[in-house]
Amino acid sequence: MDIVTGVGVIDKAMLILHAVADSPASLNDLQTATGMPRATAHRLASALVAHGMLRRDADGQFALGHDLVALGHAAAERFPLTELARPVLEDLRDETGESVQLFVLEGLGEGARRRCVLSLESTHGLRWIVPEGALFPLDVGSAGRLLSGASSRDGWIQSIGEREAGVASVSAPVTTGEGNVVAALSVSGPIERLTRQPGKRFGDAVVAAAARLSV
Repeated sequence: MDIVTGVGVIDKAMLILHAVADSPASLNDLQTATGMPRATAHRLASALVAHGMLRRDADGQFALGHDLVALGHAAAERFPLTELARPVLEDLRDETGESVQLFVLEGLGEGARRRCVLSLESTHGLRWIVPEGALFPLDVGSAGRLLSGASSRDGWIQSIGEREAGVASVSAPVTTGEGNVVAALSVSGPIERLTRQPGKRFGDAVVAAAARLSV
């Protein structure tokens, strides 16, 4: 996780949560993953357990807490776009054969980032995986530039190796009836399949899918 807020204790707590996102972790694992002193990692992890954000499993390792489930459900209910978008993204993934994502703008000013709120993986063995919930900068990548206000006459923006070498993407805006951009819909994958002109290859399909979500 490379996004920090300047609020040290919160940034450190988030490092710990992300360290156990994929699987439970021991205190040694947390220390290695976060680079924190052992005492600091233990103190913060214990505090997160007390607040229900973490729990200790049968082996004594730290794992994501059950209170996160309730918070996740509450967030989903207050942001229904993700569930409305799922069938559209499934169709787009099946049509293109590539990974698809939905990004929204989060934060203001210099602290603004884009968050992936929905991500469906390609069935290809070689594919680009974007974790749901991940935060990325706005100055690179087709979705980031789109959410920053960039536009094109074709209705899509493409990116070739901007954020990650070997990865290409093409994104189109999801808009309100007034034309305000509320999200960016993307197709991404290896350059060898998307080519160095991903917009030419999949731009029309992304624009059509984004139009289905726009209201």
